[in-house]
Amino acid sequence: MVISGIDTVDVRFPTSQFLDGSDAMNPDPDYSAAYLRVDLGVQGRGVQGRGVQDHGVQEQGVQRQGDHPAAPDGDLPSGHAFVFTIGRGNDIQLAAVASVAERLIGRPVRAVLDDLGGLWRELVHDSQLRWLGPEKGVMQMAIGAVVNAMWDLKAKLAGKPLWLLLSEMPSEALVDLVDFRYLTDVLTPEQALSRLRRWEDSRGERIEALRRNGYPAYTTTPGWLGYSDEKLARLCAEAVQQGFAQIKLKVGGNVADDRRRMAIAREVVGTEIRIATDANQRWETAEAIEWVRQLAEFDPVWIEEPTNPDDLLAHAEIARGVAPIRVATGEHMANRVMFKQFLQAGALQVAQIDATRVAGVNENLAMLLLAAQFDVPVCPHAGGVGLCEAVQHLSMFDYVAVSGTVDGRVIEYVDHLHEHFVTPVELRQGNYVAPLAPGAGTEMLPASLERYRWSGRG
Repeated sequence: MVISGIDTVDVRFPTSQFLDGSDAMNPDPDYSAAYLRVDLGVQGRGVQGRGVQDHGVQEQGVQRQGDHPAAPDGDLPSGHAFVFTIGRGNDIQLAAVASVAERLIGRPVRAVLDDLGGLWRELVHDSQLRWLGPEKGVMQMAIGAVVNAMWDLKAKLAGKPLWLLLSEMPSEALVDLVDFRYLTDVLTPEQALSRLRRWEDSRGERIEALRRNGYPAYTTTPGWLGYSDEKLARLCAEAVQQGFAQIKLKVGGNVADDRRRMAIAREVVGTEIRIATDANQRWETAEAIEWVRQLAEFDPVWIEEPTNPDDLLAHAEIARGVAPIRVATGEHMANRVMFKQFLQAGALQVAQIDATRVAGVNENLAMLLLAAQFDVPVCPHAGGVGLCEAVQHLSMFDYVAVSGTVDGRVIEYVDHLHEHFVTPVELRQGNYVAPLAPGAGTEMLPASLERYRWSGRG
């Protein structure tokens, strides 16, 4: 079999359909995805170039976990991935994804899937693409989409969900997936291998624990700015009833409003439920410290993105100034090198990886290993299109093979856009249910792709 073609779709979901609040830095998002499908063909039938092919529309509705969708070309699966964006610029991201993905056409699929570490290095260290970064921004995210699509395909061919496929890989194979260039001052391949081997004998126990209990989640649903006090209280109460042990509130508009909203939330959820806060990059350094101190009486578990996400020194100063409240960041972190530096500087105490911000599964694996090296919990970002579906696999793998624990770890959950995915996330009593369906959870329903395909108008 060879990689025979790609399908790229610019898909956008107006947020007015599901979100009547906003955050400080993104007041008018139209949640979007630069979507990629990689198709397979039989050697000798020829290969096709870029283009959108009509393979029919799946039956409306959502398949339950354990079902496997019919592949476009009969019994050959496809690899699916996306980059999450929020509207304008999605067309630029899509063009970047297509330009990288086209390089796969005609390659033997087994050769590619057997060396996804090599594919990552080839794409990320392309000397011409690196000029556009290096290792950041539109091209890095485009590479991530291609890498993630191949992981989705690999998991489907193996008949396993991605988290389980990774969790059952030998430690040596996992280390080979990671590029340790620029990391060895804090994490060497030997140290990574030692950490992974530490948990090898007990991986099976944690796999079974995931199947029984799932993985802890927290909800952002109550906390959007713009909600009335009555709606805030109602959504907080509903979150507790649904079994969540943590909620998150957006902050940063007005300190008096934030204190009032925090007081309402704390009164509703009580003292046992954790409340996180998220400033969405709003503040200057001194302002952040003073603002968070004014919220301290409500016992926030963390302050997320208090300032510019690239400002390492500011985050470190804020972390010192607001302790013991922790600083959480990472959803906008461009690469593993920045992640390393934030950890070295004590600039974050909660690591928030993102499934589509960096160069795919491989780079997120590097970041999981770095977080474990510094004993920092990973609590992924998962707002937006498909991020819940994608990132759950990374956290579950982290629990099984890297950190060995769920203590202090939660995955963000938002309650919109899951209906567009073939295997949407499932929650039970505030926990992500471990996915059973083969793949990475990133395949969208053809009907949704067609309905929300961007026409360039509006």
